[in-house]
Amino acid sequence: MNYKNHLKEFEYFKFFFSLIIIFLSFTNTFYYVIKDIQGDDFINYYYEIKNKLINNEINRKVKNYSINRSDLSTYYNVGKLLSEAGSHYGEGIIKEYSKRLTKDLGKGYTFSSLTRMKKFYLLLEKLATVSQHLTFGNYIELLSIDDINKVKYYIQITERENLSIRQLRERIKNNEYERLPESTKNKLINKEDIFIEDNIKNPIIIKNNSKEEINEKALQKLILEDITHFMKELGSGYSFIDKEYKIKLENTYNYIDLLFFNYVYNCFVVIELKVTELKKEHTGQIEVYMNYIDENIRSINQNKTIGIIICKENNNYVIKYCSDKRIIFKEYKIV
Repeated sequence: MNYKNHLKEFEYFKFFFSLIIIFLSFTNTFYYVIKDIQGDDFINYYYEIKNKLINNEINRKVKNYSINRSDLSTYYNVGKLLSEAGSHYGEGIIKEYSKRLTKDLGKGYTFSSLTRMKKFYLLLEKLATVSQHLTFGNYIELLSIDDINKVKYYIQITERENLSIRQLRERIKNNEYERLPESTKNKLINKEDIFIEDNIKNPIIIKNNSKEEINEKALQKLILEDITHFMKELGSGYSFIDKEYKIKLENTYNYIDLLFFNYVYNCFVVIELKVTELKKEHTGQIEVYMNYIDENIRSINQNKTIGIIICKENNNYVIKYCSDKRIIFKEYKIV
């Protein structure tokens, strides 16, 4: 009986001893994992990131003329280090760095802000170049866009038009790139020459708080209330000349809905507004107006006049059989 009790006690002892061995093994392994995480590479990454951010703060205080260049360079390099550290230690390392930087440098280095720096680095790796004309705030607006050609388009218009962060955000929100003709997108990708018709959006967005049906006069009034927005929908280089521009054809007066001049393409632009489906008589009307401008107003060093018919709905048959290639057809959309 005593022998059996001793044997049972021995089995219990073996069981508990095994548990202790497993626990010690786990503790030892855990110790080396922690030791590895807190090793030299971890510290080197952290201090390199910290020093770059400190230097950038100094540059911001003493070199106002180069703040943007310093920001872009710093955030690119910090993003690169975060990407490398993440590959080595896992993405959770950004949270750890954020805690340490906040403790050492103060506010401004949240997990979100560090993540944006990493995404900024990854974006520039795809672009291969950085535009000094864009601020880091401009680039933040582009980080959520997956299509690199779309990103390049918004960088281009931000450079050309010196867009603020708010203006760029509005252009993206309005799906400007999506409303470009596919032919234009291909030209941008292949870096081909862009012509006046390539930059006109379709549909053209016209803002109106009231959703009631409107006539041509009301449509014109809405456009004139925000003429700057309308010209951006047409592209770049437009100057507004007049509404209801009066011309005399034989013994009668006719009125062009809207007349512009485009200084980029050096030509007058006649615009006719139609709140119906496109009809064949619309093309004949605008062609007469274009020819009048060419013969009576256009100077010898200016290009031929362009016509744009903006209608509620296009008619592909009318477009197909229109022989005057200077006429551009676009739809409008009230929002």
